[in-house]
Amino acid sequence: MFAPARADVWSNKKLFQLDEKGYPSKVAGVPPDYFSATGQLWGNPLYDWDYHEETGYKWWINRVRRQLSLTDFLRIDHFRGFEAYWAVPAGEETAVNGQWVKGPCEKLFRAIEKELGEDLPSWAEDLGVITPEVEHLRDSLGFPGMKVLQFGFGDMNDTTYIPFYYTTPNCICYTGTHDNDTTVGWYRTQPDIVQDRIRRLANADGNNVGHDFICFAMGSIAKYAIFPFQDVLQLGSEARMTTPGVAMANWAFRFKKSDLHDGLAKWLLDVTKLYGRYQN
Repeated sequence: MFAPARADVWSNKKLFQLDEKGYPSKVAGVPPDYFSATGQLWGNPLYDWDYHEETGYKWWINRVRRQLSLTDFLRIDHFRGFEAYWAVPAGEETAVNGQWVKGPCEKLFRAIEKELGEDLPSWAEDLGVITPEVEHLRDSLGFPGMKVLQFGFGDMNDTTYIPFYYTTPNCICYTGTHDNDTTVGWYRTQPDIVQDRIRRLANADGNNVGHDFICFAMGSIAKYAIFPFQDVLQLGSEARMTTPGVAMANWAFRFKKSDLHDGLAKWLLDVTKLYGRYQN
């Protein structure tokens, strides 16, 4: 989709990196990572951060103000892009040939705080290629980061996402995100050594792994525990929400009313109370 077809770009051209015809000179994406060997090429135009700074980040302040009027918490997607973002020359077919470019860092968020107040209910989606600089930015702002269990149990040598090794409650523990397979679907594709490790850690037989992962998240020291509804229903890969890098057949999952029953509701209430996360 060319730049002027996007509402924000069409009405605020100066805020984006466009050529003289209004087309993106560089586009957004992420480099090769866990989700895709060729990265993700999103194709949307990049912000002109110098111009945003000249305007005092007014567009961002208005955007955050509006979002917080609609939600209890605001998850800042692709947070690492505010420290440095992956810029891909327009016309590339994959995201491989991009480069890291410095972002606005603290200046943007301090401007928002000055206008809207400190301690805003904001979370950082800090997944992907995370550097010490990104971690410093997140921590200096006091934003909780994300811990995704599927990333941890797949590689026990990396303790970042394993709940038993969390060092701060200022984080959100997810069984998986919208970009991941369901926990059941993911578990079925894991090698025997990973499946065996999960069964032993959960003291279970693996037949209820969606619920086992919910208990891992609930039992962690993370301030928040979040899990897709597919994991509550213990559905397989057929219920996956989206596959990064694949343009079609995403966001089509729908649950059926018949999937809901009193026994499931009681189980969810019981484990919420068991792990001290129930609030009247």
